Amino acid sequence: MIREHPDPLSLFGEWYAEAAKSEPNDPNAVALATVGPDGTPSVRMVLLKDYDAAGFVFYTNYESRKGRHLQAHAKASMLFHWKSLRRQVRLEGPVSPTTPEEADAYFATRARGSQIGAWASEQSRPLESRFALEKRVAEYTARHVVGTVPRPPHWSGFRLKPLLIEFWQDGAFRLHDRLEYSRGAPEAPWTTRTLYP
Repeated sequence: MIREHPDPLSLFGEWYAEAAKSEPNDPNAVALATVGPDGTPSVRMVLLKDYDAAGFVFYTNYESRKGRHLQAHAKASMLFHWKSLRRQVRLEGPVSPTTPEEADAYFATRARGSQIGAWASEQSRPLESRFALEKRVAEYTARHVVGTVPRPPHWSGFRLKPLLIEFWQDGAFRLHDRLEYSRGAPEAPWTTRTLYP
């Protein structure tokens, strides 16, 4: 059975630390689901960069498909799947932008090549050729040959503030353990319940 904590972030922290030790690649990889303007869901992998009581943070190009989705419909769902541990954590809730200061601080930690890439990539838009991308990378590399690379105005972060967190652990004969935390509003207290597999 999953050991219940008063605060789901404590349980998430334990599982996340265990995943960091056992997952061969990117324990912070998380599937992010958004909704398009026509109501069609869309999912892709992103990397979690921070989490605390304020929410779960990831960064992206705001002009990308997911960026446009989240600015139009500020709700999302996340799913962590740690195969080595046979566990997953699912989150749902409203999404809000990070502050410019948070985005600047994180952007400054990125490798210079990744910073240049944030300027060069017109994420999610049609790419006529690989050469066109390489040309844009070369142009932005030349523009920022010395000094720090500033954060592009279209590149920033989002924070998902969960209203639901479900912990799932694989069980024999598909009798899995499921523990759900939910609340009606971002500052409301959590309630818990166990779910059938």
